[in-house]
Amino acid sequence: MYPSATNYNICLLDKDQRERFNVVLVSPRNPLNIGAVARAMANFGLHKLSVVAPFDPTWREARSAVGAPQLLSDAVEAATLAEAVADCTLVVGTGTLTWRKPEQPVVPLPSLAPLVNQELDRGGRIALVFGSEKHGLTREDLSYCHLLVEIPTDPGQPSMNLGQAVAVCLYELATRAAATDAISPPLDSNHAATSRHLDVLAGLIEEAMEAAEYSPRAMQPANRHDLRLLLRRLNLSPFDTRRILGLFRRILWRLRRASLPKSESNRG
Repeated sequence: MYPSATNYNICLLDKDQRERFNVVLVSPRNPLNIGAVARAMANFGLHKLSVVAPFDPTWREARSAVGAPQLLSDAVEAATLAEAVADCTLVVGTGTLTWRKPEQPVVPLPSLAPLVNQELDRGGRIALVFGSEKHGLTREDLSYCHLLVEIPTDPGQPSMNLGQAVAVCLYELATRAAATDAISPPLDSNHAATSRHLDVLAGLIEEAMEAAEYSPRAMQPANRHDLRLLLRRLNLSPFDTRRILGLFRRILWRLRRASLPKSESNRG
């Protein structure tokens, strides 16, 4: 006996969860792959797609978006990954470890659903990020990610087609979501800071480091990269972020005041 349509789809994310789940494609090259991603998202009831710096300007016309032309039409085009994930509280990068040394926690795909569920339960927003067909996510891209999820594949052929990779990940999340009994943390104390707030904090800390002449100018890009990773590992709440912002604003004010000529410093 076949299950009813209602029971068959019971394991999919509910309406509220779908509103807080975003699929992000970074620098995709082939419009057909973007269309295949849109189709896979429609299969699992998701509709929030962001496309970062696409290679082909005609990507919205992809014929492979069977059953999902509106999803493709409504997709958000972003100039940068930072812009695409600004409102997200958990950013999950995807890729293989074959050619890279991860700088954030690595999660096997079958273990991702409980973490996603926990973030959704506490009111967070999720971004699942995929890199370009040519080289995947770069080291710079991954510095915006809290986690790196690895799809188990044979070492002889570790990479997957973009559309297939998205379909596999969404299927895994959809089928395991209902089976996961995650303990919901209190919404107030454990709500995570958004990626945008973490970037604002990182920018302020970087200003303080420059004012303090923390390191040579040539080291600033590396410091910026490490700061992004560190702040995401700390799992800061909005309250934590505001307190640290206040602390570094005061430090920066002191540093700039100390660098003024004595007459101007006394005037302040």
